Amino acid sequence: MTKLQCIAVDDEPLALALVCNFIAQTPFLELAGRYSSAIQALKSIHSMEIHLIFMDIQMPDLNGIELARVLIQHKSESAPKIIFTTAYNHFALESYRVDALDYLLKPFNYEEFLQAANKAKDYAERSISNAADIENEAVFIKVEYKWVKVLLDEILYIEGVKDYIKVHLSTQHSILSLNSLKNMEEKLPARQFMRLNRSCIVSLSKITAVTKTAVQINDIVIPVGESYREVFSQFFRNWIV
Repeated sequence: MTKLQCIAVDDEPLALALVCNFIAQTPFLELAGRYSSAIQALKSIHSMEIHLIFMDIQMPDLNGIELARVLIQHKSESAPKIIFTTAYNHFALESYRVDALDYLLKPFNYEEFLQAANKAKDYAERSISNAADIENEAVFIKVEYKWVKVLLDEILYIEGVKDYIKVHLSTQHSILSLNSLKNMEEKLPARQFMRLNRSCIVSLSKITAVTKTAVQINDIVIPVGESYREVFSQFFRNWIV
């Protein structure tokens, strides 16, 4: 694969220099920029194609977690992944919630850095594979610290539960992932899946009955939200014979 374009963000000059040096030592990484503030970095993220961000958390003006939240609001397949570099371990849960790839505690050595960087490499390669798998009717879903391959034909519906999604399958019990419905909606082919309300996406092929305001999948009735009814009405008309 081509090199991952990455940036380093840290308000401590020595820490920033160390990360940049580690990036230079890693064959599959290429340093596209180094910044002493998250605000400077944000401008570059919007103007360049960046795959990976090595970023401190505790910084003035805008901290690393806040920048990650900004990126989540505009989440897409091309959004850069984040590896946090911090001296504080109490941000670990928050970093997981903003979908960080890894969390390096300072001081860290090159071996630890490389282990985190390899996660980014694996993620990039998996994303390429995932794009191909969509054509082959499958998708990868993150479950805790691993990625599970799920056949699209096995999905009945996907339910949003606070910060998680619950994927209900025809072949086994549901699986839980720290993810958003918006993110899943972007990944799934529109010809096979439809968002029906704020908390549910359904597989069109698994619908067993339909009314003007709801669909049924086996014994489960899923209502259509007010803001989704216009799109759903077209689908409903196609059912009528």
